[in-house]
Amino acid sequence: MENSYPVFFEFDFYVVQLLVLASVVLLILIVAPRIESKKYITTPIFFLLLGILLFLLPIPWELPELNDEPVILKRITEFGVIVALVSAGLKINEPFSWKTWGPSSRLLLVTMPLTIAATAFLGWWGAGLVPASAILLGAVLAPTDPVLANDVQTSDPGSPDDSSVRLTLTTEAGLNDGLAFPFTNLAIAVAVLGLAPSAWIADWLLIDVFYKIIVGGIVGVVCGKILGFLLFNIPKNKNLKIADNVFAIALVLFPYAAAELVSSYGFIAVFVSACIFRQKRPEHDYQSRVHQFSVTMESLMEGILMLIIGGYLVFGVLDSLTFPMIAVSFAILFLVRPISGLIAFIGSDLPKHKKWVISFFGIRGIGSLYYLSYGIYMADFPQSDELWAITIFIVAVSVMIHGVSAKPIMERFSKKE
Repeated sequence: MENSYPVFFEFDFYVVQLLVLASVVLLILIVAPRIESKKYITTPIFFLLLGILLFLLPIPWELPELNDEPVILKRITEFGVIVALVSAGLKINEPFSWKTWGPSSRLLLVTMPLTIAATAFLGWWGAGLVPASAILLGAVLAPTDPVLANDVQTSDPGSPDDSSVRLTLTTEAGLNDGLAFPFTNLAIAVAVLGLAPSAWIADWLLIDVFYKIIVGGIVGVVCGKILGFLLFNIPKNKNLKIADNVFAIALVLFPYAAAELVSSYGFIAVFVSACIFRQKRPEHDYQSRVHQFSVTMESLMEGILMLIIGGYLVFGVLDSLTFPMIAVSFAILFLVRPISGLIAFIGSDLPKHKKWVISFFGIRGIGSLYYLSYGIYMADFPQSDELWAITIFIVAVSVMIHGVSAKPIMERFSKKE
């Protein structure tokens, strides 16, 4: 009789490794809270390189199989994204004004669909992906990343939103992670039901596009109001203080769980909830304290996930990468995003240098890994090895290129604000 013990042992080993990586990140964050140099080495770059070095050591490391066990990476990246969405939402001082959303609405309504379509086409035409896998690639690589974009995001709560560039990139990253879900589900529908739209188009539009987006937003509004009321309106016992970390975790988990219970998009609910909470007593110092703990959680998840990506690079995830795929990857990062961004700003009164900076910083990262693991978990996609290779290659290149260039470019152009 076959013993199932090795399966549990293997899973426990993954957990032990995760705890080891978390410990490494925590120790580094404690000992060297400002790892990065003045301009060039960001914390994602540092942890990515450290991950490569750690997994090169003669230690019996094991990582979950990306195709056979995608749920493990899905859960880790899922938590990393929702923590980052809370942090992004709490940074926005005026989350419901046209000043805040004017430029980013162009990115969400024009740049994102163009990016999905162009990436899917390049994946099919240039990388040789079948249609379902090409559509998934477009959905996976369309959203910019709230986890790795700290160097281009707006200031902490209470500080003025002086930079329209930073504010635009923050609001874009806050919502486009949730808005990538319908297109990921579109790829899943094509993988399961085929290319005939009659088999899935009505359900996709009604449920995945309209219902889940609208209900996710409503859940976020309700949860944000509930949390704000509980914290600021109910009389407090002098001897009972709500710890910042406890409330930050509630701000992460409550809207996400509520949205998932009604089968809507948790990413949208989390970001909207944080924005709503930000408007409740916006000058209260508790806003900054909660945000600071969310940043701590975000830094922890960022470090862990960069170490894991470094491990996959060592373990040969790029073995399936071909020269056409590399060319497509660079085109997605440095042609598709900038061009689609500039198209979105046609007719905008933003200065030209701001349009260029916003269009350039389409940072890819943890959100892309989440969507790919989610898609592969939900359906069988042909050429999944190639999808992982392209996605992780693009994430690694984005971490390096955007990371190195973020500080000098943002410092230079901030003087022109």
